[in-house]
Amino acid sequence: MEKKLFENDFKLKLDKNFEKQSKYFDFELYVLSELGTLIFEINKCLILELNRASITLTNNLLERLLKLALIYNEVGIEPIPLETWEKVFTTPNEKYGTIQLGNSIELCKKFGLITIEEKTFLFDTIRELMRNGFSHYDTSKILENLPDESPFFSGSFSNPTELKHININQKVIPIFQSLQVEQFAKRNSISYFVYVFNLVKKIDDRLKAK
Repeated sequence: MEKKLFENDFKLKLDKNFEKQSKYFDFELYVLSELGTLIFEINKCLILELNRASITLTNNLLERLLKLALIYNEVGIEPIPLETWEKVFTTPNEKYGTIQLGNSIELCKKFGLITIEEKTFLFDTIRELMRNGFSHYDTSKILENLPDESPFFSGSFSNPTELKHININQKVIPIFQSLQVEQFAKRNSISYFVYVFNLVKKIDDRLKAK
């Protein structure tokens, strides 16, 4: 494939999407500043309409956000002498660095880092639909709300005017699974990122307040 095709495609999408997405490059994080590069990377994916990549990276952002929130909740946010960093962070990192998403959601609620509404949405919807659906590529999660049967029409070149009506379950056929996942990502990648982006800022503020 020629480089010029990529250049033209990138420029087209940059011109189309930069203005509406550029506001997400402008943010200030007091505690969770290390999440900035990941936020930039996700937003660049959205500008280029790399929707499945964006959702997968947003899953990564969410998981890291909750773990960091728990670590900083335990360590605090006061200045720490450089020579003690390893000692101070070792135990919280071992405690929270490898926990599952469900556990980090529960603990963040316990410590007041997220609200009950946020906890319910993250646990019941995001964990199952977005995280398990895309990080594990579990199409049963992503396509769960599709009907089990969808109408299709088949024909033949030998008799093009005769169409046969059939019902097909798209959720179990690989080619249709891929098409539906692509459309789902296109519809939901921006709103998912915006939700997690705003959650980052809220948790950053809550850590400052604590």
